[in-house]
Amino acid sequence: MKLEGSCHCRGVRFSVETKHPQPFMLCYCSVCRKTQGGGGYAINLSGDSSTLKVRGKQHLKVYRARIKNPEDAKARLSTGRRHFCGRCGSALWLHDPSWPELVHPFASAIDTPLPVPPEHVHIMLEFKPDWVSVHAAKKDKKFQRYPKESIADWHQRHGVEAE
Repeated sequence: MKLEGSCHCRGVRFSVETKHPQPFMLCYCSVCRKTQGGGGYAINLSGDSSTLKVRGKQHLKVYRARIKNPEDAKARLSTGRRHFCGRCGSALWLHDPSWPELVHPFASAIDTPLPVPPEHVHIMLEFKPDWVSVHAAKKDKKFQRYPKESIADWHQRHGVEAE
């Protein structure tokens, strides 16, 4: 499935192919929450990085978060690169060279109609602030950090891979 997305000011527009179009995973970590400005969580998708096409590259900026988990002595620089529009600040996608074949567009930046997922997976709940309410259905899954199941595995389990 081809996904098309853009920032709010439309200065950056992009497209990417995906086999995994369901926006099912809600992340409550402080990085996603603060860089996305959403309802206390962010939703990312998975795409084939070799198909990413971008217009308006001159407006792109990259942010690499400092990550500090409670068990860590000090913060470390994330390998993930969060791309956003330097004009309007919209979060667009994350790319991590540790997995060069993948790009993770944020569902909030996608203009293509997305399918409704059969369940949601709530992750990084350990880092959720008290003001955020988790609205989970009975069949939803919840994790303090990351699940073992990948985005691709989740789509396969639900039989919802795109052609």
